[in-house]
Amino acid sequence: MMDKSHYYKICIEGHLTSRWSDWFEGLTIDNDASGVTTLSGAFIDQAALFGTLAKIHALNLILISVSRLS
Repeated sequence: MMDKSHYYKICIEGHLTSRWSDWFEGLTIDNDASGVTTLSGAFIDQAALFGTLAKIHALNLILISVSRLS
């Protein structure tokens, strides 16, 4: 159980434009030259994190990694 928000970095295959920021509730969207998009930001709890992962799944995007940062 999370009692405070944590910062996560989620990497997916392909590029998303910044217009998806609202869909991903304000997460920062960064695209790199290798064709990977990184979504990053704070999540208030596990439910918020899993909600974002469900959106990634619903869009049929390929999840590369999920990392919690300190």
